[in-house]
Amino acid sequence: MENNLNFVMISPHFPDNFVTFATRLKEAGINTLGIADVPYEQLPQLLRDSLTEYYRVDNMEDYNQVYRAVAFFGHKYGRIDRIESHNEHWLELDARLRTDFNVFGYKTSDLDAIKRKSSMKEVFRSIGLPVADGAVFADEEEANALAEKFGFPVIIKPDSGVGAGDTYKIKNQAELDHFFTIYRREITYIMEEFVEGNIVTFDGLTDRDGNIVYYSSLLYNVAVLETVEKNDDMYFYLSREVADDLLEMGQQMVEAFNAKERFFHFEFFRTADGSALPLEVNMRPPGGSTIDMFNYANDFDIFQEYANIVKDNQFRATVDRPYYCGYVSRKYSNNNYVYTNDDIRARLGDSLIDILTISGIFAAIMGDEGYLLRTPSEEQLYEYIDLIRQKL
Repeated sequence: MENNLNFVMISPHFPDNFVTFATRLKEAGINTLGIADVPYEQLPQLLRDSLTEYYRVDNMEDYNQVYRAVAFFGHKYGRIDRIESHNEHWLELDARLRTDFNVFGYKTSDLDAIKRKSSMKEVFRSIGLPVADGAVFADEEEANALAEKFGFPVIIKPDSGVGAGDTYKIKNQAELDHFFTIYRREITYIMEEFVEGNIVTFDGLTDRDGNIVYYSSLLYNVAVLETVEKNDDMYFYLSREVADDLLEMGQQMVEAFNAKERFFHFEFFRTADGSALPLEVNMRPPGGSTIDMFNYANDFDIFQEYANIVKDNQFRATVDRPYYCGYVSRKYSNNNYVYTNDDIRARLGDSLIDILTISGIFAAIMGDEGYLLRTPSEEQLYEYIDLIRQKL
């Protein structure tokens, strides 16, 4: 494939740690063409240096403005080869642009299966995977019938949505009645049976032909919903081992959802009897610092490998997973911690990668501060996690 590929990057400045995508693509000789609504002067210097050209629009939600930006790039640079944001929020915009400009990747017709949780369940069932029972409902009568069928507690969340926002654990009839006083009528909701278990993931990257070239697994101490509900700290980590059942089901899901040249983030329940139950698929990199954790756990550069796939369809790094890599959050609003950051730096030494200050919309989930660490052994990782989270 020629070096002068034209890659349109939707909102390339967000989140901050995705800026490296532009850097590595540019280094690979690819034209990096950015579109966002931020003034050029406010972009990070690294991003400005990494973009071939930037087109500012007034409103990213105005499809016509973004369409004209892509058309401008097409007129100036020739055929557009890729359009990508790596961001759940722009999944629909990316697909619509790819459809209109006939660009490789998910099109508008693919969106239902990868955005709607009810459609995901149908795909899971079609390939013989177990699935938590669930259904969309249109009104209070249908919701009551489903609650009677599933039994309390139940989970209610938007059928199309991401994260723990607007998600409710409904424990009884009174709480279900209350839900209908606060719910947003313009949103379609799905009710699911409550499954007791821990969240585990199967995450990775595929090449242009849909082969998984990198995979990993995250383990969480609590579900994201519970973290938000209790306004408490949490941790998760990349394991050095990936369970056989996750790998087997993950491979089936990658094929069923036709994931090509894409990052993916698949969530499962690990139930008390040890079985894994698919929960949902996200056709993007996992959120927060996880994409950076891929690098720390493996001593490679996933951004570089993505550029290698876009350019040559080759993943060149060796994956031997020498480290467990963890993220630990702290929330200071209702917690006092034993050890200061200076104490933690002294005690963890080289095992501490970074201390991150989290702001804005991410703090409710990711904490006020986040600690990235890596260790060769799981035992040592847990020792450091306990140390960071120890409260007065």
